[in-house]
Amino acid sequence: MGQTGIAVSEIGFGAWGIGGKTEGATSYGATDDPTSLAALDRAMDLGINFFDTASLYGDGHSEALIGQATQGRRDHLVIASKAGWDRFGGAPDLSPKALRRSLSDSLGRLRTDYLDLLMLHNPPVDDVARMAMAVKALKALQGDGVIRSWGLSTKTPAEALRAITELQVPVVQVNLNLLDLRAVDGGLLAAAKRQGVGVIARTPLNFGFLSGAVGADTVFEDGDHRRAWTRSRLSAWEQSSKALFEAFDLRDVADRVAFSLRFCLSFDAVAAAIPGILTPAEAEMNALAQGALPAPVLERALEIARANDPFAR
Repeated sequence: MGQTGIAVSEIGFGAWGIGGKTEGATSYGATDDPTSLAALDRAMDLGINFFDTASLYGDGHSEALIGQATQGRRDHLVIASKAGWDRFGGAPDLSPKALRRSLSDSLGRLRTDYLDLLMLHNPPVDDVARMAMAVKALKALQGDGVIRSWGLSTKTPAEALRAITELQVPVVQVNLNLLDLRAVDGGLLAAAKRQGVGVIARTPLNFGFLSGAVGADTVFEDGDHRRAWTRSRLSAWEQSSKALFEAFDLRDVADRVAFSLRFCLSFDAVAAAIPGILTPAEAEMNALAQGALPAPVLERALEIARANDPFAR
């Protein structure tokens, strides 16, 4: 992962969903803990060693499930979490005291005495003074040995680019997928490669639309954040996905998932893609994706994606 010395599987386990329903449209709705634990177990059995969570996910429930599932296997795993918010819709608190408290709570839920990676969750990158204070606090935690490395999970790739330029951040997490090329076309991935920054690609399946399993007419359950997106945005995602499916003859869900994940892995700076996983079957499907797309295929995929990129409209 960049220059951190931390080795992660190319496919990680995005653990937002298993946290379950939280207030408002801020999750993927209600989940089943036995199924979530089975998904975690299956992922580990298949060689997925990287688990990405946050104190916000399920108000800590995601971390608690990971803590339960990883007992006896912790030394072989890489666990990343995030800090900076007490609740969705609240105000960020990046003070050293708040970050230490959040980390302590996360470690308790995860049943471990260290994190491999602690990231600031959607931090206000443009607030220079607060960011400098927070980065100093993260470096102090690293010096104490309670985290191996640190980074930022930013709202936008543009914020991540600013952060690696101004704050020398070793790891960033950003949206990257065939329907969202901002990290590619905005220069983040190229800059990260030059500077040796590790990039974690979140939303690699664009909330399920790149699997073809969901579309604009899907009725999302109460609490699912996709209910909050506009009809025009959902339709654009569906139409853009179909253009890619047709261009590459991606007829079934497994092929679409593998292609989309391999797209993310085709960029040198990307250390891992972290699709959200809710079930053992999803763990199995995601784990099949390996390596980059062939260069001509990647070039064609970028051409089609740019012509249909909803974020460019």
